Amino acid sequence: MFTYADMFIAQRHASIGDILLLFIYLELGAMVGIYFKTNTMPVRCLIYIAITALSRLLIADIQSHHQVDNGILIVSVAILLLAISTRVIRKPSSE
Repeated sequence: MFTYADMFIAQRHASIGDILLLFIYLELGAMVGIYFKTNTMPVRCLIYIAITALSRLLIADIQSHHQVDNGILIVSVAILLLAISTRVIRKPSSE
């Protein structure tokens, strides 16, 4: 709530990092809602949160350093592995 207020009242604009942070909050709220509705913890939601957090880290790192290094490659590979794991988890449930 404070992040939202800071974004639109103090700064008058939202950066990409701020929007991705709001997505993380939204996904956490959805995960809590699903948990209370079904009494099961959805693993896919945790993976989505991790992907969003790593994307935010990647964008913030590129904006601040403006140089290519191994950290960008490592974070990108981690996002790819999480996306593949989401596909693997989703595949058996759709059949």
